[in-house]
Amino acid sequence: MPLYLYLNIFTILFPLLLSFDRKVAFYKNWSYLWPAIGVNAALFILWDVLFTKAGVWGFNEEYLVGIYLLNMPLEEVLFFITVPYACVFIYEVLNAYLSKDLLQPYAKGITLLLIPVLLLLAVFNLEKLYTSITFTLLAVMLGLHYFFFRTRKLGRFYLAYLVHLVPFLLVNGVLTYLPIVWYDDRYNLGLRIVSIPVEDTMYSMLMLLLTISLYEGLKQRDTVKQYQPLAV
Repeated sequence: MPLYLYLNIFTILFPLLLSFDRKVAFYKNWSYLWPAIGVNAALFILWDVLFTKAGVWGFNEEYLVGIYLLNMPLEEVLFFITVPYACVFIYEVLNAYLSKDLLQPYAKGITLLLIPVLLLLAVFNLEKLYTSITFTLLAVMLGLHYFFFRTRKLGRFYLAYLVHLVPFLLVNGVLTYLPIVWYDDRYNLGLRIVSIPVEDTMYSMLMLLLTISLYEGLKQRDTVKQYQPLAV
């Protein structure tokens, strides 16, 4: 049964249908969203290919349709489209319906705490590839985002991340419990949230932060262009 494909459809179906909600009007931002998802997907698929080849993780063919791109299951490629779409949709829904940036006062403190903690965990677990690489990249991405945006977007990002953990635990729980996706614990900390490696929570944060950073960067660039005075 192609359960992984069904999970991809479930992930994107409601966000896609609700993209035309009047208050959110998410479809109006597709010109910024799709390039952001494209860059994110290219980087994460390359990472996925390398880690699959190294045996860090792999896939149970019993739950796949049997179509492969770059030696990766079609469903895994779709994952890097459906999940970022759904996550940025959550981000924009919260922006539309919550006028107050609830976590903005704490965003700097959270960020400046996360970066050194992630780097220390990475340094002390260099041999665990999933742990060290994920934590290092997330620390770097947090630093880059803070450098370019300060805390203007971080509060809303952290709120969206916390909300996204609900569908994340549901979908990823199915993926790892059956398992559809398996992990070699030699390459991670061996700590699990039921069946989900704890690294997956940071991997998901990295994917969401990269997509939102690119998405907001493109929106900001477009806004600057609109308000630039015409050359005389």
